[in-house]
Amino acid sequence: MPHIAAVTKINLPDKTGQQAVKEQAYAMFSKNFAQAGRLMPAFDNTGIVTRNFVKPLSYYAQATTFKQRNDEYIKLSLQHAVTAVEAVIAKADINKNDITDLIFISTTGLATPSIDALIINQMELNPHINRMPVWGLGCAGGVSGMAKANMAAQANPNAVVLLVAVELCSLTLIKSDYSKSNFIGSSLFSDGVAACIVKGDQHQLPKQQINIKATSSKLYYNSLDVMGWDFKEDGFKVVFSKDIPAFIHQHIGKDIEAFLGKQGLKLGDIKNFIFHPGGKKVLDAYADALNIAGDFLQNTREVMNDNGNMSSVTVLYVLERFMETGFTDGYGLMLAMGPGFSSEMVLLDLKN
Repeated sequence: MPHIAAVTKINLPDKTGQQAVKEQAYAMFSKNFAQAGRLMPAFDNTGIVTRNFVKPLSYYAQATTFKQRNDEYIKLSLQHAVTAVEAVIAKADINKNDITDLIFISTTGLATPSIDALIINQMELNPHINRMPVWGLGCAGGVSGMAKANMAAQANPNAVVLLVAVELCSLTLIKSDYSKSNFIGSSLFSDGVAACIVKGDQHQLPKQQINIKATSSKLYYNSLDVMGWDFKEDGFKVVFSKDIPAFIHQHIGKDIEAFLGKQGLKLGDIKNFIFHPGGKKVLDAYADALNIAGDFLQNTREVMNDNGNMSSVTVLYVLERFMETGFTDGYGLMLAMGPGFSSEMVLLDLKN
């Protein structure tokens, strides 16, 4: 089985307290959005303490064009992605020329050539690397990216797959969008960058083993309006439905059961839950739907509290926390839901 050799994350330079973000959001929205005052408690109800931002808070109060924000996305994505890649190469104790595949995940900006090409060019990686830029999977992208890295490593047992996820959600904020969805989004979303190395089974296993055992992807019919972007002249307008927690209640328990059943497992066999948080209501929905004793989503909750919702990147921060703070020997489940509406799952076999 392919295995995860290393994961790194980025702590961005302008991490900001949630209360400061709340104050600025009120100043920005209150004059033109009548519900702003009534909805301000949304910032407190997230449980978020600090937000990972790629720019100083004052930047988001300025009037900027979509082109200006997207130019920043390209520049800063490359800058921080290179930092994360250099760190994961060192952590995995490999040479940069060993990398055979590069999978790049993002949903929060546009670039052609894609950012993976910019990374290869700047770092002078092997020019023959197999590239797979993946755009538009939103919050599900980190788990889907891991599944795609597994697929590449299964196809080539000698593979060294570099998975990079970059989401600069803050740069998608449309200052003139006074909708409820944009207001709620401003209470949740933040920025993150993570990199991961996945190796094929011809490589020596590390002492801490995290093997990828199986993957699952599901698209739910007639749910296209649950989450995504509505593209406007001035940028990406966020779309997400208040029905997401209800959707989780309806589907996730039986979907996990079906996925694990194919591997001869049950929910009780899972010892490590590596979930994308979404938000507090999403975490509560997972807890209610799965009915597992104890705070099984502690690492997920702490990553969200410390960083905010970083879309696809968040689940890789959760994985990194498990690897740094310790996991329980046995099976682990990575899970995230995203636009489509869709779910992505990866089953891990972990051993200290």
